[in-house]
Amino acid sequence: MRANRKRDTGPELAVRRALYGMGFRYRVSARPSVMAGHIGRADMLFAAARVAVYVDGCWWHACPEHFKPARTNAQYWGPKIEGNRARDLAVDSALAAAGWLSVRVWEHEDPSTAADRVAQALRERREH
Repeated sequence: MRANRKRDTGPELAVRRALYGMGFRYRVSARPSVMAGHIGRADMLFAAARVAVYVDGCWWHACPEHFKPARTNAQYWGPKIEGNRARDLAVDSALAAAGWLSVRVWEHEDPSTAADRVAQALRERREH
């Protein structure tokens, strides 16, 4: 468990590099101001546009394409993974209620495609 990083994972770094290369600047591992009472931080935060980006691991967040339930200690991992999914939904809902956009990127996504999706969301938010 110690080997699992909270930030600066390979997929996260790849998406950050792609966005940085497009000219976007962001805060890393930052908590949106509306989430002061909540646990967790966005992997990338674009405060002016009110966009929070999360790069989710396929196993930890139960990716519909790649998730396979744990075979050992399933009575622990099953509720743990479901709790992660429930927390993700609660965070997304809280952000939306406060006027923020939450963008979720799966670790298996192509970093440049994911960065394009984030960039498009940022452009749309800035137009309004």
